[in-house]
Amino acid sequence: MRVDDIRGQLRKRGVSGISALRKPELVKQLVRSMRAGAGRSSTGPSGRATGTRASAGRAAATKKSAARPAASRAKAAPANKSAPAKRAAAKKTTAARKSTAAKQTAAAKKTTAAKKTAAKKTTAATSTAARRTATARTAPARKAPAKKAPAKKAPARTAAKRAAPARRTLTASTGGGTTAGGIRTGRGTGRSVRSSQVISSTMDRPERPGRSLITANHEVIKRWARDRGAKPATIAGTERDGRAGVLTFNIPGYRESSRIREITWDEWFYTFDLRRLNLIYQEQLRDGRQSNFFRTESPDREDG
Repeated sequence: MRVDDIRGQLRKRGVSGISALRKPELVKQLVRSMRAGAGRSSTGPSGRATGTRASAGRAAATKKSAARPAASRAKAAPANKSAPAKRAAAKKTTAARKSTAAKQTAAAKKTTAAKKTAAKKTTAATSTAARRTATARTAPARKAPAKKAPAKKAPARTAAKRAAPARRTLTASTGGGTTAGGIRTGRGTGRSVRSSQVISSTMDRPERPGRSLITANHEVIKRWARDRGAKPATIAGTERDGRAGVLTFNIPGYRESSRIREITWDEWFYTFDLRRLNLIYQEQLRDGRQSNFFRTESPDREDG
């Protein structure tokens, strides 16, 4: 029989307090009720006694049944009281997990954004470096700027210097040496040397009339003297150790002196090279006429 059927039979027999009983107890209660009914159907004192005993048994069973649910309810109460605390703890744990997950997600987003920003900066820097490299490769090679002397000439002259294809510049050095054009340099190199146009071969030409020129080339010096009928010479009384002293030229009608003594080109160039001299001179005056101006210059002494 099902539990509901057993409870129905008990209710028909007038048994109450069975709602909290389980099936085994209901079966026992039904058996007792059936036995009690059988006792009441008999006549005589025994039957009454039997009915009285059955009633007492039913009362005791009812008390036991009422006591068991109460005890079970009492036992269940602490569990019910601890349930809210457990739920609160579970909620806190869930909230903590959600907060941790949110923080980790935010940190991951920041890290990703930082990596993207760094990648963009790296890409931009690489692109800029590549552009600069490409520009440096495609741009014409630039020479290191030479030391410039203080500007003394008009802008028109500067433009003429830039336009002249044969122009060469002279850079003074602190120690003794020579430049690419063969000019001697040293601690005593004067400003006029740095501002003069270098003539290193007979193919070079002045940039303009009146231009100051400088050379140490023997053939250039010989050609300049030959065009003027000049002869290599020295100043008498300046000889040293059997060699010529002050070097000059004997030009007819120009700087004539009784102290000028003509010498050979070999003697002249021997002293010229031994003393590491340069020749500063002019080919033409500013008006285009031939110029006889010249002087020797020593890069090792201010007085030449």
